[in-house]
Amino acid sequence: MRAQESKRKVGVFCGSRDSADSRYADAAAELGCSLADRGVGLVYGGSAAGLMGVLANAALERGGSVLGVIPTFLVKREIAHSGLTELRTVETLEERKLVMLERSDAFIVLPGGFGTLDEAFEVLCLAQLGFHSKPCVLLNVGRFFHHLIEFLDHATDGGFISTFNRSLVTEVTSVAEALACISSTWRENIDTDRSPRGRSVTTTKSLGK
Repeated sequence: MRAQESKRKVGVFCGSRDSADSRYADAAAELGCSLADRGVGLVYGGSAAGLMGVLANAALERGGSVLGVIPTFLVKREIAHSGLTELRTVETLEERKLVMLERSDAFIVLPGGFGTLDEAFEVLCLAQLGFHSKPCVLLNVGRFFHHLIEFLDHATDGGFISTFNRSLVTEVTSVAEALACISSTWRENIDTDRSPRGRSVTTTKSLGK
C-alpha cells in the first residue's frame, strides 16, 4: 500500500445486486478507478457481487487500496470479496456501519436498496446530531435518487428537516462532481471537529489530481 492511500479514504454505499441499467455499473467502475488514480482508499461493504463488486474490482485493477467490511452472517449471502487489500469481518450491521464511519473521511452513495439507504441515512443522522462533519454525496446516476431528493426537499419545506441539515447531503450527477465536492468540503473544514464528545472525526486532505 502506498503511504498516500492510507491517509485519505472514501466510504461508498451501494447495492450488492446487479441492475438492468448499465449506467449504474459504469458509474461504480468509474468511481473505483478514479479513487485509485488519485491515491484515495476505498471503504465499502466487502461484497464481490453487484455494484459493490464492480466498484471494488475497478479500484483494485488500478492498484487502489480497498477495505471491505462485512458481517459474518452476510459473507455467503453477499459473497465476500476474497481479493481485497483488507477484508474485515464484524458481527452486526451496526458494527459494519461504525467501522465504515470511523475509517472513512467522506461518503458517496451510489444506487442501491434498503441497506444502501440505511447506511447513508445513519451517516446523515449522525452528522445532523453533530457527531461528525464528513461530507456525504448522492451520486444521482440516471436520476436514480430523483424521488428521494424530492422527498428531502418536501420534508424540509414541511419543517421536519432544517435548511442546514438538508445541506448535509449534496446531489451530483457525475463522478467528477462527486470528487470535486468532497475535495472542496475537506479544504473548507480544516481542523473542524463538531463532535460534542470531543472526538476528532474530520479528515481534511484534498483529493489528489
